[in-house]
Amino acid sequence: MWLSKFLDTTDDIKSLTAEIKSKILEYKLTPLQFTILENLFNNKTISGYDLIKSLNDHFAGTWKARSGTIYPILSKLQRKGFLESRSVRSPLGPLRKVYNLTEAGEKILKFKVNKNFLDQLKFVENVLIELSSIYIHSFPEDKQEKELISLQTLLEESFKNIRAGIPLKIRGKVVCPECHVELDRTNAAFCFICGASLSPTSEDDEEKNEFSSVEEINGKDTALDN
Repeated sequence: MWLSKFLDTTDDIKSLTAEIKSKILEYKLTPLQFTILENLFNNKTISGYDLIKSLNDHFAGTWKARSGTIYPILSKLQRKGFLESRSVRSPLGPLRKVYNLTEAGEKILKFKVNKNFLDQLKFVENVLIELSSIYIHSFPEDKQEKELISLQTLLEESFKNIRAGIPLKIRGKVVCPECHVELDRTNAAFCFICGASLSPTSEDDEEKNEFSSVEEINGKDTALDN
């Protein structure tokens, strides 16, 4: 099974600085471990519980992530230098542990993905072609043409979802005022780590109002001068 195979990052680590190399204690990762690192990168900081939910969304029913499998992997990745954890107390719930990539873990992940991206893209393309062919031929001959049209529509929708899911620009970041975690959820009202409010403070409002007032006065002065 693919989950038990290994991805060797030895050559990738050789290309990084000595400081980064010294922080990674193991050079081989299973695809599942690599998928977890990818998930951590895209979520920045995440609890084990939320990670399991995210992985199950990722695998879409083809494999079930369970706590007995994921937590030991998280512990191993932490011991090997790829990620770190800390406990946070949230006003919305009990103390919980959250995880994020270390600097070394993030650099290796980016390097590996950058180096192999086009090859992986071609691999995904080949898999889709092969699976699609088998899928169409699994139907009786008199239904294959109809199913082919349906499949083409389905693939077009999938490609639309892929394009929509890829960020077209660097999104603005929000930093929690309490736990100082960098968040991607710019529209969130509360920090999903500690539960702190992300709404502007009264001081922020006052500063914004003061700035608006100055702009308004300057605009009036300009109009009078004209």
